[in-house]
Amino acid sequence: MKYQVTFRQRNDVHGNTSENPPEFVEPELVDGVVLDAAFVERIEPDNLHVEENMEEDDDFLSLGSEVWEYDIAEGRIDALVCNAGFGITKPIAQLTLAEWSSVLATNLTSTFLMARAAEALLREARGCIVTIASTRAHMSEPNTEAYAASKGGLVALTHALAISLAPHVRVNCISPGWILTKGPTPTPEEHAFHPAGRVGTAEDVAALVAFLVGPESRFITGAEFVVDGGVTRKMIYPD
Repeated sequence: MKYQVTFRQRNDVHGNTSENPPEFVEPELVDGVVLDAAFVERIEPDNLHVEENMEEDDDFLSLGSEVWEYDIAEGRIDALVCNAGFGITKPIAQLTLAEWSSVLATNLTSTFLMARAAEALLREARGCIVTIASTRAHMSEPNTEAYAASKGGLVALTHALAISLAPHVRVNCISPGWILTKGPTPTPEEHAFHPAGRVGTAEDVAALVAFLVGPESRFITGAEFVVDGGVTRKMIYPD
């Protein structure tokens, strides 16, 4: 049986962080039941979506309740895709503690909370978790401390969860580079900068998610997959 999974790739994944959370796109079909950490999703014919706010304690408690209600309604969770995220680009002297905390809460803490809430169901189904980090875990532009820290934390949280939840639950991470989801069309020069010959698309990431939540990847856990067209492997010298 196929369930509709909304794999909503945020445009912050390519690293152009913004104070305004970007839009979600890209529906996918995957066998089984998948929860997306950007939204708690009860997968029904009408695809009822319940939005989660990751900043208040009451909402954290509500999130656990939503997973419990999902258990009652659906009976299982096969995969959890943790895709919530946004960034704030500011010099560190101007970045407030509240802004820093909001980025960490949305990008990193949400994944911990979703994994904790769904653990029992994932163990029962021998399911898997896919986290969406970023190449910003390994390289940076100025004034992106909160975003880089949150994505680096996701990479580390991924392998920690993979060991803690083994052998019942597999946990892997995808770190996208420049993934075009909105904004200006990349120039020929920007495409050519990538060893793969083009800027990435949401479909590139979605295809890997589908693989990692499927049976073909059952021997893979604790791994990070960089999806950036080869850019982080490219040696760059000044002209």
